[in-house]
Amino acid sequence: MEIRNMTIEDYSEVYKLWMSCKGMGLNNIDDSEEGIDKFLKRNPETCFVALIDGKIVGVIMAGNDGRRGYIYHTAVSPLHRNKGIAAQLVNTAIRALNNLGIAKVALVVFDRNEAGNAFWKKQGFTVREDLVYRNKALSEIERIDT
Repeated sequence: MEIRNMTIEDYSEVYKLWMSCKGMGLNNIDDSEEGIDKFLKRNPETCFVALIDGKIVGVIMAGNDGRRGYIYHTAVSPLHRNKGIAAQLVNTAIRALNNLGIAKVALVVFDRNEAGNAFWKKQGFTVREDLVYRNKALSEIERIDT
């Protein structure tokens, strides 16, 4: 298996991989090719794909705000699970974030994603009971040109 940095040229294959994974939450703005391209340009050193025989079988996207790292859209093909691929992707992304001076990493997992939650627990990620996650889709707000 090979792990390398993800590029926008990987998008089509990565998107198919995401779609093959039960419990994956995607949206048509952030996870469009344009949205992923913006993310990769901002985080070129922290997003990775895993390949077997030249085919993408795993992906992890990670970024940071200068203080904290965030992990998004980690997935391994159902045909290649339980082989340590996801753990290797996580370790690779965490090392890359650490090399950028990031000391803490967070992520969000849907509560209904039992396999995902079990995986992240095994990787040492804990649940924060003291937080309430909130978001607001800015696409719902009329944009004002200045």
